[in-house]
Amino acid sequence: MIERRSVMDIWTLQRQGYSHREIGRRLGLDRRTVKKYIVSQELPRYRGGPRGSKLAPYHGMIRDWLGREDYTAQRLHRMVTEQGYAGSYETVKRYVRRVKGERSRVAYLRFETEPGVQAQVDFGAFQVGDDGTTSQTLYLFALVLGSSRALYAELVTVCTLPVFLECHQRAFGYLGGVPAEILYDNMRNVVIRHLAGRVAWNGRLLEFATHYRFRPLACPPYSPWVKGKVERPMDYLREGFWRGYRFVGLEQANLDLRAWLAAEANRRVHGTVHERVDVRWARERAHLGALPLRAFDTSACYWRKVARDCVVTFAGNQYQQYQVPHRAVGQTVLLKVHREVVRVFWRDELLAVYRIPAGRGQYLTQAAFGAALRADADQQRRKYPRGRGKGKATIGLRAEAAGSLHRDLREYDRLLAVAP
Repeated sequence: MIERRSVMDIWTLQRQGYSHREIGRRLGLDRRTVKKYIVSQELPRYRGGPRGSKLAPYHGMIRDWLGREDYTAQRLHRMVTEQGYAGSYETVKRYVRRVKGERSRVAYLRFETEPGVQAQVDFGAFQVGDDGTTSQTLYLFALVLGSSRALYAELVTVCTLPVFLECHQRAFGYLGGVPAEILYDNMRNVVIRHLAGRVAWNGRLLEFATHYRFRPLACPPYSPWVKGKVERPMDYLREGFWRGYRFVGLEQANLDLRAWLAAEANRRVHGTVHERVDVRWARERAHLGALPLRAFDTSACYWRKVARDCVVTFAGNQYQQYQVPHRAVGQTVLLKVHREVVRVFWRDELLAVYRIPAGRGQYLTQAAFGAALRADADQQRRKYPRGRGKGKATIGLRAEAAGSLHRDLREYDRLLAVAP
């Protein structure tokens, strides 16, 4: 049987007017073979696949075993031999390689979003040190607009939720608005857990998303390719900005990073969309949501009950006690902690503001709170009620003391009278 390419050559020469004998001479074929394919006008059909292989009856068995466990070809050869296979190990090895190759191939579809629809967020760790020794770890927050690939990034020292939300706010301001949805991986600041196919979100993040009117989305666990638009820029940032950078301080590093974003990252021709990022960004900016008039309060929130001594305790890294007005005793108050400052709220009222001191176990007071308690007549009546409080107790003590003194004086006079 000849190759299909030779058959096509036969047809080409036949259309050029050559005889069967001449075509056969030119192609090295028998004239009867030439005539056969000119008359039938069909390409040859080949018998393919493992037909006739001694291993064919065991193909399904091998696939089932590989579906349960990643067996080696050597182990599978022993297993099929025990089932009656009489062929060679090489045949088994070739078939196992083919099956594993089919199962290891994973295909992805690149997806593009409309302008203003989606952004993607990620955190990366960057090391600061000399001669390969690590002295500090910085974290890089990155937010990428899905349509234009416009990038915002900044370095921070911690990955706490307040810092995470503040990075969002600065990113929205830099990019000129808020996307309709933001895609995250399963970081603790975003996702508490996956349960029965549903995502349990961090409540504080949901409040933030509601305030800025965007919808949070979570990637499936262990699926980094889902947010590839922000995963790939992490490598770009490491190579384009961080490699060889001389770090002198966080503030200066962020200034330099902002300048690099403006001059390089957001002005390059993107390799996927083949257009300058800033040109696409200008078009996408018109589709972003407007920033709210009031910024979201990103403070960390803690609920505490006020003790009878007008004190709330905030542990954190340091066990501190803060005095509040006495009218909040027994009530549950809200502590908002932001940038080393504690604000204490009861209902909608700001009760007190303190700067978190250095050290542990400190008791912070305000003189006005003590003066207000002493001047509260109603509080004094509650602590020293009429009939059983301070007045009765003092009167009884005074009377008893006076009677004892009179008895002592009379006894003293009697002793003087009988003295020689």
